[in-house]
Amino acid sequence: MCSIRLIRPWLGILSALLGTSQVVSAIQLDLGSTQSIKNAASTVAHSMMTYYKGNETGMAVGLLPDPYYWWLAGAMFDQMVHYWYYTGDPTYNTVVTQGLMAQISEDKDFMPRNQTKTEGNDDQAFWAFAAMSAAELNFPDPPPDQPSWLALAQAVFNEQARRWDTTACGGGLRWQIFQWNKGYEYKNSISNGAFFQLAARLARYTGNKTYADWADKTWDWMETTPLITDQYNIYDGADMKNNCSQPDQIQWTYNVGTFLMGAANLYNYTNGSQKWRTHTDGLLKGTQLFFPAQFGGNIMQEVACEPQGSCNNDQPSFKAFLSRWMAATTQIAPFTANTIMPKLRASAQGAAKQCSGAPNGGTTCGRTWNTATWDGRIGIGEQMSALSVIQSNLISKVAAPVTADKGGTSKGNPSAGTGPARTVEFDAVLTRQVTMADKAGAGILTALVLGGLLGSTWWISIGS
Repeated sequence: MCSIRLIRPWLGILSALLGTSQVVSAIQLDLGSTQSIKNAASTVAHSMMTYYKGNETGMAVGLLPDPYYWWLAGAMFDQMVHYWYYTGDPTYNTVVTQGLMAQISEDKDFMPRNQTKTEGNDDQAFWAFAAMSAAELNFPDPPPDQPSWLALAQAVFNEQARRWDTTACGGGLRWQIFQWNKGYEYKNSISNGAFFQLAARLARYTGNKTYADWADKTWDWMETTPLITDQYNIYDGADMKNNCSQPDQIQWTYNVGTFLMGAANLYNYTNGSQKWRTHTDGLLKGTQLFFPAQFGGNIMQEVACEPQGSCNNDQPSFKAFLSRWMAATTQIAPFTANTIMPKLRASAQGAAKQCSGAPNGGTTCGRTWNTATWDGRIGIGEQMSALSVIQSNLISKVAAPVTADKGGTSKGNPSAGTGPARTVEFDAVLTRQVTMADKAGAGILTALVLGGLLGSTWWISIGS
């Protein structure tokens, strides 16, 4: 997941072509029936997990196969933590725990050395979100010899706080962690919004004001930049060479979603402060862009790529995150429920109708929820988004996320991630043996090096 990504447009076209031959009946979804929602979620979850091969002999644990990047596996595991939370179905719990544990480095964080050429701050944050969700939802604890869910989230927070950069734009996180990765000179909203959200959730869970202070600091910095407008539009990012003065104005569902989730947590943490009610309400209004009026104003669409059919392999998953975070917002900022729930209901009905493809004999979900028949699109992002919005309609049936003093069992380590900063030599990245875990990134590093030398690599800013 990246704000600037080497485009592979033929993959999306090929997926559409592959999926046009078989259509089955859409998933039956009765939103008035808890069991119907659970049944639909189970069907979609099963299809989604067929993309994951890490539990098969000889495959890399915790990773998705090509063409999917490292971050998306973390997002998938977070989705499955929520699947268990909503349905009570433990079928995938062992696979989820094994996958998350497999991507912990020797520093007890989500920075495995074999991902240094693709891992940005935003990528790392999505793994931290999975751990944070596991803590908040009382997902079964990891083995005793492994760090706790909370400690893993704290490690990522501490590492990212140390990366706060004041060399340009007055602060903020860079998109990339390592200097050799394309986008190191770019400050994007998803990296900063993810840090904001993580800090806010840690503040709510632990009660520790330090996390809230960092969330406030990140929000205040965003407001000094053109990345957020008075109308709560969240733009993709900006180049540091212009001191972040010229933002890329493309908008994505998960950018406004991550800030909404953070603001709602701070509203809850501050016992309903007017400041965070105002921001939560403003961000919720900012989501309306993604519910176009021509489809009734309640069906979600990834407007930057979906109508044009130009979404890459990352972007079909973005609606999963806005759906998930909107649902959570109704619990911790209940004044939003009357606005949010009609959107989740209409979007879930649309998603269920799109789950009528069967190119591989299973139930495949498409991308365009505003059409009644499968659009021929296939991919884990489409499955993830459909699963998220369908199961989010169970939000009123489940308990709110716990905190350390109200039901939480995950024990933290506030010092996690505060050891010596990770140093990785560029030569080591270039020369180390390529493993199966590297397949999703094969060829990218070569393209970066040649592009830097020749100035001829074709990149496009597409905002993720």
